[in-house]
Amino acid sequence: MPANNVHLGPPRLRTAIQAVVWLGKSGSVISSSMIASRVKTHATFVRRIMTSLSKAGIVESKGGREGGYYLEKSPSDITLADIYRAVAHDVSPKKIDVEFDYPEDEERLDVEQFNQSMENILAKAEEQAIEYLGNYTVAQLMDDIKMI
Repeated sequence: MPANNVHLGPPRLRTAIQAVVWLGKSGSVISSSMIASRVKTHATFVRRIMTSLSKAGIVESKGGREGGYYLEKSPSDITLADIYRAVAHDVSPKKIDVEFDYPEDEERLDVEQFNQSMENILAKAEEQAIEYLGNYTVAQLMDDIKMI
């Protein structure tokens, strides 16, 4: 049974994937406000995501009154890893260091070593997640999802 509320990658990953799926299913140019209404978020947020996807060569924008976004590649040529990479580093990650408060006479953890070890573990986990996401294309996801 699949887990609910699984979070992987940056918060905008699901929105980015959903937007790309919408673009793929439409096969045409869609405005940021239309995408935003479909993925239930703000158009400004969508435009930020689309900028990242455009820099990665996944989507292209068309200006003008009838403008919007469209896929630059076929859905079968876009992997979920491509989308992950496009949006993963477009915002500065918050650096979270763990601080420990010990009484003076107690043994202490080396906080710097702890933080470095966790950073290494999480970096390897991210690498494996990206590799796994590379096995799935937008076309495969589109085939799995029905329109309601």
